[in-house]
Amino acid sequence: MRLFYTDHFELPLPDTHRFPMSKYRLLRERLARSDLHRDDVFIVPPAATDEQLLLCHTMRYLDAVKTGTLTTAEIRRIGFPWSPAMVERSRRSTGATIEAARAALQDGVSANLAGGTHHAFADAGEGYCVFNDAAVAIKTLRREGLVQRAIVIDLDVHQGNGTASILAGDPDSFTFSMHGAKNFPVRKVASDFDVPLADGTGDDEYLEKLRESLATIEKTNQFELAIYLAGADPFSGDRLGRMKLTKAGLAQRDTLVLEWCNSQGTPLAIAMSGGYAANVCDIVDIHAETIRQASKQQRNV
Repeated sequence: MRLFYTDHFELPLPDTHRFPMSKYRLLRERLARSDLHRDDVFIVPPAATDEQLLLCHTMRYLDAVKTGTLTTAEIRRIGFPWSPAMVERSRRSTGATIEAARAALQDGVSANLAGGTHHAFADAGEGYCVFNDAAVAIKTLRREGLVQRAIVIDLDVHQGNGTASILAGDPDSFTFSMHGAKNFPVRKVASDFDVPLADGTGDDEYLEKLRESLATIEKTNQFELAIYLAGADPFSGDRLGRMKLTKAGLAQRDTLVLEWCNSQGTPLAIAMSGGYAANVCDIVDIHAETIRQASKQQRNV
């Protein structure tokens, strides 16, 4: 399986910052040491181009990000201080999802070991998200004539408001978000299919809702590409998640998504999305299990 990584471009955030940037490096290192992944290929992706980003973002916003002329309020909304490294990291993370989507069309499944920046809107960043990698990937591959109909399966604990906004009204894109009803963002943007869950939701209820949701979506149309945001933040130990899923439950979640895409013959690109556990090793455990399952399926297809 081809795995795209961007941790060489991560931001030098202090360990006290609640966004654990080190998880990306630790995840790649964990996978690279594993015998299970010895045949997987680790690739540094190209940065997303202006042309690609402008498929989903406004010229004013892109220019402000590039030149460091975002307002104080815009920077606060993103949650990261502006720097040239922030711009490069955001471009690379988006580029990684574009490349993972291309690889998935050839190999069946691929992954970006970062990404899942679903709070980025056309004209603004939000919640640690600068550019919307899933939306840009879909629009890029569609422009290239590689796919037409695509689905975003967003299982981050926070609703994918930016993705829903950018892809709203697009008849060939389907957005599915299963998330905490009372969690961030306060103002949700309607996806094509939203499944809000109560605080404290555990494995059994979550997995049953997911099974039901995938069965319902299956009736809509066949998809030529799926992008799966495999958030680690529904975990019971997450500082921002407010749900009660175990690591075993999250692994079952991944299995359901992988098996559903496989049964539909839908190529799958995975992005890691959120994870804010106090112990960064818990986040890495969850993300590594997602990749482990995907890698096993890719070899068995």
